[in-house]
Amino acid sequence: MKQRPYQFGVSEFTTWPWSFEQDVENYARLGVDAIEVCEFKLDDDDARAAAQLALVAPRNLAITSVQPATRTLLPSQSQPEPKDVPARMARFRRAIERVGPFAPEAPFVTNTGNPPGGNIAHVYDVAAREYRALAEFAADHGARVALEPLNPSTMNAESAIWTLEQAMRVVAAVDHAAFGVCLDYWNIWQEAGVAAAIRACGDRIFGTQLSDWRTPRSYQDRYILGQGEIPLPPLLRATRRPGSAGPTAWRSSPTTCPTRSTTGIWQGLLQRTGRVSTGRGPRRSTIADLPAGGRARGHLPGGAPQPARVLQGRFHAAGRQR
Repeated sequence: MKQRPYQFGVSEFTTWPWSFEQDVENYARLGVDAIEVCEFKLDDDDARAAAQLALVAPRNLAITSVQPATRTLLPSQSQPEPKDVPARMARFRRAIERVGPFAPEAPFVTNTGNPPGGNIAHVYDVAAREYRALAEFAADHGARVALEPLNPSTMNAESAIWTLEQAMRVVAAVDHAAFGVCLDYWNIWQEAGVAAAIRACGDRIFGTQLSDWRTPRSYQDRYILGQGEIPLPPLLRATRRPGSAGPTAWRSSPTTCPTRSTTGIWQGLLQRTGRVSTGRGPRRSTIADLPAGGRARGHLPGGAPQPARVLQGRFHAAGRQR
């Protein structure tokens, strides 16, 4: 395969039914450069989890971002327990302690969770206090924390914020170099003045996630790039200008493609990443060059993946130039 100028990675959400070991083996076999670690795939025992994480580097994979098993500050629809905020933040800190040594400077992604009784002001108050302490902890361990505003469809279920401006209000309140935002175009593309909002984030964008949008058929329904309505090139230009930083990820929803077809989608994306500038510094956006195949569709009831057949599509392209 032709040498690519940028790293290409895959999030473990893409291969939900696979074990951590299967992810590492298959990503390396497919020529993937980087991996977004999902903590739920690691063993609960710290020593065994460390042994799993030690498999990554020998296969020439880099860990570029992390999804803690408990990501939300407050209880949410997908992560209802524990109810107590200090207990939730203790779990987040444990994720940093477990994965951080294998992923220097990687952003650990967080969401606010559900505003109790619709009290968004309370969420801001709790976030300023708890995230500041979490950012200090992350910095002490060579890591960072990235707050992700979610789509309005998840309001009062997974998040209390749905715009970049709101996320940056939290960033300003936390006021720590190790605390920034994770930008997901699927979540924020309909925000008024979104390009200006992206530019206003400056170097606080720690990671970027890509997918495409059509009217959802189920919870967080996503499409492969170029198959929907999101005007990605101008959004990428607003994000990936000189001085910006952070990995970029492709995301889509669960799909009924068999594993062989899904790996074919990966290979198509891999073959084209050399024509899509996603690294640090000046670049050109050529999203139209991405493959039209591999449409993410076919949810089961409730969006649940079917083991070995239905895969969670989430493609991760790390923005570090070689």
